[in-house]
Amino acid sequence: MMLTALGLMSGTSLDGVDVALIETDGRQVKAFGPSGYRPYSETERSLLRRALAEAIHLAQRDARPGSLAEAERAVTLAHAEAVAAFTAQNRISYEDIDIVGFHGQTVLHRPERKLTVQIGDGAALARAIHIPVMHDFRAADVAAGGQGAPFVPVYHRALAQSLAREGPMAVLNIGGVANITYIDGPDTLIACDTGPGNALIDDYMFRVMHQRFDCEGRMAAQGAADEAWIARALELPFFALPPPKSLDRNDFAALKLGQVSPADGAATLTAFTTAAIARIVALLPKPPKSWIVAGGGARNLTLMRMLREQLAPATVEAADSLGWSGDAIEAQAFGFLAARGLKGLPLSYPATTGVPIPMTGGVIARP
Repeated sequence: MMLTALGLMSGTSLDGVDVALIETDGRQVKAFGPSGYRPYSETERSLLRRALAEAIHLAQRDARPGSLAEAERAVTLAHAEAVAAFTAQNRISYEDIDIVGFHGQTVLHRPERKLTVQIGDGAALARAIHIPVMHDFRAADVAAGGQGAPFVPVYHRALAQSLAREGPMAVLNIGGVANITYIDGPDTLIACDTGPGNALIDDYMFRVMHQRFDCEGRMAAQGAADEAWIARALELPFFALPPPKSLDRNDFAALKLGQVSPADGAATLTAFTTAAIARIVALLPKPPKSWIVAGGGARNLTLMRMLREQLAPATVEAADSLGWSGDAIEAQAFGFLAARGLKGLPLSYPATTGVPIPMTGGVIARP
């Protein structure tokens, strides 16, 4: 049975809430609906940055000390406002939506401690929007010994099946963290985080230039990368680990550039991000012949140029060029995952998160 699912995603880049509607049976996507976006205000971003800093000390996934409780209320309200605006703009009735997939905002990801924390109150959201909400997608995977990330690969596979393209291929999502889905026919699905995505670049631009990100990679394009610094950074143990593996947004925050110009700093961090992505190729069964790039990183022209250089002779193209909605893919994915969760289908697999057996997940909150 086909379901109309609304996916909500607030990523580690802290930019805002993506909204996307899809029609799916949890196995295939029958149709893409409209998508939307509700940016976080500067006040909300500041609150979330404080919450991220305080979350480092969390020992229990349901604890909300300090600013975390306020941040959770703000995240829930922002998602409710995003749904209200989206349905009004697209003249969609709440009764026409079967399920909402609500990821929440990740503030801590420590799978080695069996701890992953996404703030956002699913029950309060369901009451506010009058639609059943599936939330808390990652907890069951982590509790069972999985990495709890990445969760989008099963949706990437559904999208890739429509391309009729010779494999192997890789779908690369560059949000705050970068993650890859490796697809080779219907049976081979491997996934992992590769390292930093936009997080290091965004944080650097905010700290040095008071800008939220490096628009189109213009700052990085003017600088020169410090190859010796990148080589040292790539010696961190994470990059030699085979998939599956996952990261917290702030796992590389301790890396310091020293005294460099803003342009050279942006260039170095952009080149480090692409070199980290390229490192995964040697850890895959075969080098991908083609790469499809989604997420905010696909709009960074300097990052895309560096990726093409790092991954040659493979092709590298933005998801939008294939008719996919690169910015909405993760939101679509959580609508898809909500539909799968409703039907008890697996959301994660041994080769995507390291969980011992294929796992379903998610918790349903009804209005």
